[in-house]
Amino acid sequence: MRLLGNICWFIFGGCISGLAWVLSGLVWCITIVGIPYGLQCFKFAMMSFWPFGRRIVYGGGAVSFIVNVIWFVVNGWWMALGNFVIGLLWCVTIIGIPFGKQFFKIAGLSLRPFGAYIEKV
Repeated sequence: MRLLGNICWFIFGGCISGLAWVLSGLVWCITIVGIPYGLQCFKFAMMSFWPFGRRIVYGGGAVSFIVNVIWFVVNGWWMALGNFVIGLLWCVTIIGIPFGKQFFKIAGLSLRPFGAYIEKV
């Protein structure tokens, strides 16, 4: 079921969501200071391409909080808003609810990606 869900996800919106993470990572990697941000974006791009069968576990401390605040101000809010709106659109139909839930999961990740890691279920 995970394979089928991931294939449908990739076709019906996951590609765009993953490419947003890749684009964000490329922009962050332009400067030396932004490389840690960019690497985190690349890590979560894979999650965004294939989200079924994975979950996000949050952790971290004060440093993660400070870095997440910088992330939120620069590009976290618009990525979260985009994923949230697409998730709402998917939830209009009963068939689209699983996809909407995945977009909500990625919207939460877009708000605070530092201190989070991906765990296979």
